[in-house]
Amino acid sequence: MEIRRIWFDGNFLYGEDSAGDIHKQSLLWYPNLAKASENQRNDFRFGFEGIHWESLGEDVSFESFVYPDAIPSPLQEFFLTHDEINVSGFGKFAGINPTLLRDYINGFKKPSPKRVLEIQKAINSLGEIYSKATIISQREQSKPKR
Repeated sequence: MEIRRIWFDGNFLYGEDSAGDIHKQSLLWYPNLAKASENQRNDFRFGFEGIHWESLGEDVSFESFVYPDAIPSPLQEFFLTHDEINVSGFGKFAGINPTLLRDYINGFKKPSPKRVLEIQKAINSLGEIYSKATIISQREQSKPKR
């Protein structure tokens, strides 16, 4: 497949192939494109196997437009939008091999519904731990305000 024309709309990159079919994929997979200005997005070139944005250091293969996970699953979207979470550390916390968790996030493997539930519970558990965290000492709390 070869993409002949591209455009952006909201959170998606669209491509029209040589047969006139339109495909889309989420910009969550391409953070540099998601943050780029319109001028930066329009500064691309078509190559033999994909589209290249030299100034952004971003490449999108033609074949990626037909990947089954062109639109991220809720699990993938969560981790793609929360880059403050260290995937390796979270995997260990959740009792999941970190490499396997990365494979789930990148779409190389598909988690079972049971595994998705385990990950959801670990996210909720971590949220509870964070919500109860105290980083202010008793002494700092009792200081009179000036």
